[in-house]
Amino acid sequence: MYIKLSSAIAIPAVLSLLFFTGCSPEPTPPEGMVYFSGGKITIGSEDGLPNEAPVFQTRVSPFFIDKHPVTVEQFREFVKSTGYKTDAEKFGNSALFNFQIHKYELIDSVNWRYPLGKNASPASDNHPVTHVSWNDARAYASWAGKRLPTEVEWEYAARGGKNSPERYSWGPELADRDGKFFANVWQGTFPYRNTESDGYRFTSPVGEFGITSCGLSDMGGNVWEWCSDTYRLYEGNEQYFKVKDNLKTIRGGSFMCDSLVCHGYRVSARQYTSGETSNFHLGFRCAMDAPK
Repeated sequence: MYIKLSSAIAIPAVLSLLFFTGCSPEPTPPEGMVYFSGGKITIGSEDGLPNEAPVFQTRVSPFFIDKHPVTVEQFREFVKSTGYKTDAEKFGNSALFNFQIHKYELIDSVNWRYPLGKNASPASDNHPVTHVSWNDARAYASWAGKRLPTEVEWEYAARGGKNSPERYSWGPELADRDGKFFANVWQGTFPYRNTESDGYRFTSPVGEFGITSCGLSDMGGNVWEWCSDTYRLYEGNEQYFKVKDNLKTIRGGSFMCDSLVCHGYRVSARQYTSGETSNFHLGFRCAMDAPK
């Protein structure tokens, strides 16, 4: 179950001291991160999309992972410190979904500062940064002394560091009995109608929908998140897939995900896109190695 945050970003320090199976108060995590002790985990699903199978077991080394996706404010600090220009800024455009013609378009002057274009409001500081490529995410992580999580680490964290059978990081259901949603996802019929029953059409403040038992937020919905891996089918999967080294794995789903289309906010769901891609529903969080 989720624990409601007292503010959009600040998570009370006491939560990091809670002990749950798979997550531990030792060693003390860096500020804004959660520690996972590692161990054996079951990855994948036989009931999801074809690329989630076959299920396999693997061992994960201890690691730290950010409590929430990197925010606009955090990314701005990086840019101020380094003068970094994102791929979208270099290209002069980035991808937005055109809801009138129901397809993505590259729009000039769209970037992390103006995620919906220059004629719309600038990005809110406490929302996840978007329009960042895999290259941009790695550059930020390096500056922060971190790295991108592996795909297995991401799923391990989403499962709470244990072999949880739950389809979502927060539990078995997308909403509670009162219809209150646990994640920022699409409601309605994609892409024609979004009822916005969760209160958001686009991104939401990080932590707005609460945290998992291990202290993580936004592990489903809001924005897809880059992982470090080049995308591959799992060993034993007999689908045809032409391997390309520039295709990188993304996890977590987004506000654009409809359960009848991709259901990408499940813990086992996985997709991919090219490393230079940026769009309005793709962000990232960072990880770090932890003492063994």
